[in-house]
Amino acid sequence: MTRKERVQAAYVELLMEKVRNDTYPSATHLRMIEETIPRPMVPDYIDLLMRKASHDRVPSIPMLQRIKRVADEML
Repeated sequence: MTRKERVQAAYVELLMEKVRNDTYPSATHLRMIEETIPRPMVPDYIDLLMRKASHDRVPSIPMLQRIKRVADEML
């Protein structure tokens, strides 16, 4: 793994930790993750989004759409 890839992975993990701890994650943080995420981290990101959606009695449509888009484009 190159230095750039390590920095990108650390940056994405920092943002993912913020998302994990937020009841309603920032769309800006999610976009920033998606702009930078290394491909090997995509399954973990999708799992994180799925956990967020599953904890809501009525998951937000934008979150469900995001999960589908990320899965379609990044997996």
